[in-house]
Amino acid sequence: MINSKPKPAKRIEVISLRMVREKTSLLYPNRVIRSPQDAVDLFRQFIGDCDRESFCILCLNTKNEPTAMHQVSCGSLNASIVHPRETFKLAILANSASIIACHNHPSGQPDPSPEDIEITERLRDSGCLLGIDLLDHLILGEGIQFTSMKERGLM
Repeated sequence: MINSKPKPAKRIEVISLRMVREKTSLLYPNRVIRSPQDAVDLFRQFIGDCDRESFCILCLNTKNEPTAMHQVSCGSLNASIVHPRETFKLAILANSASIIACHNHPSGQPDPSPEDIEITERLRDSGCLLGIDLLDHLILGEGIQFTSMKERGLM
C-alpha cells in the first residue's frame, strides 16, 4: 500500500559565513615569504613557546604575501588532530592562492613523524583539488631548530 499522505515541508536554515578578525595582529616587515626561514619567523611569533602541539596555517596571496594566520588545532603534548577540511576552511575564506602549514614539537625535536608525513601528503592532495597550493609544512623545534618538509623532499 502506498502512503499518499504528503510529508511536511522541511525547514532549511539560511546562513552566512564570514571571517572574524582577532584583536591581535602581527607586523611583518619583509612583506613577502621568500624562504622557509621567513615563514618560521612569523610562526614563532604566533605559536611562541606553546607547551602543546599547535597546528597553524599561513595564508598567502599570489605574490606570496601573507594575508592571514590561523590556528587550526591545539592538541596535547605530542599530538594534534588535523583534518584537511578544517585546514582549508580559512584559506578558502581568505581567498588564498597558497598556504604554508606549521606545527611545533614541544619535545624540541623537529624531526617529522610518520603521521606528519601522512598529513602533509593529504593536505598537498586536498590543496591540489581545491586549487590552493601547500607550499611547505614546517615543524618547529627548540630554539632556532626547524624542519622544512619541502626541503627534505617529503612532499
